[in-house]
Amino acid sequence: MANVVIDITSFSFGVGDKEILDNVSLTVYEGEYVSIVGPNGAGKTTLLKCISRIHRGGRGRIAVAGKNLEDYSQKELALKVSYVPQADGRHAPFTVREFVLMGRYPYLSPFSPPGPSDTAAVQEALEVTGTLEFSERFLGTLSGGERQKVYIAAALAQEAGVLLLDEPTTFLDPKHESDIYRLLAGINRKRGVTVVSVTHDINSAVLTSRTVLALKGGRVAFCGPAQDFINEEVLQNIYERTFSLMKHPHHGGTIIAPEVP
Repeated sequence: MANVVIDITSFSFGVGDKEILDNVSLTVYEGEYVSIVGPNGAGKTTLLKCISRIHRGGRGRIAVAGKNLEDYSQKELALKVSYVPQADGRHAPFTVREFVLMGRYPYLSPFSPPGPSDTAAVQEALEVTGTLEFSERFLGTLSGGERQKVYIAAALAQEAGVLLLDEPTTFLDPKHESDIYRLLAGINRKRGVTVVSVTHDINSAVLTSRTVLALKGGRVAFCGPAQDFINEEVLQNIYERTFSLMKHPHHGGTIIAPEVP
């Protein structure tokens, strides 16, 4: 059986008197692809930020590779987990190669130049993500889809075993959205990287994931195999609307469509 890389047990987190996550549990295995779905305000992004320790505190337990999250130094945690935040339209004044090199920060000393292993990791990340061709361009000159690939490249250069992504296809057109999902699937299947991704695209979640976690109001509304998520009653409970299930005309799988009012 695969090793457990993230183990969340009865975890709750709040800000002030507002409870954002309430008694959430999730087990993620090495090499797994997990999608986190749910309505706006369900706590999806907060959960990722708690795992990556952007948010600190909470009640219950989060363990990474069998070690309590609070027992890691920031550099030690960065060797285990990388994080790609949701795009917000801002971009840093760096070239693509410079930005991807920043993903090597867990391995670099503040006063030492990058070594051969750092250069090799950056080169490989650029090649895997298809960003090598514009590696000398500044981030601000790229399209949204190109920038998203660069952010994923920086996370890959970090060489952590777990990749956390917060809505990686936000604001992207269908082509670039498809490119990102194909890239993530390849990273997961060919490189063995564990992927945990927040998404609003429930069809892509089902197609790409082994496990789906659905949050509603900060609580777990569903957690199980992706195919079990394709259930009208489950979907209606989570999203409070009706859905139709139908066969895809090309691959024959089931797709989910909200019913038109």
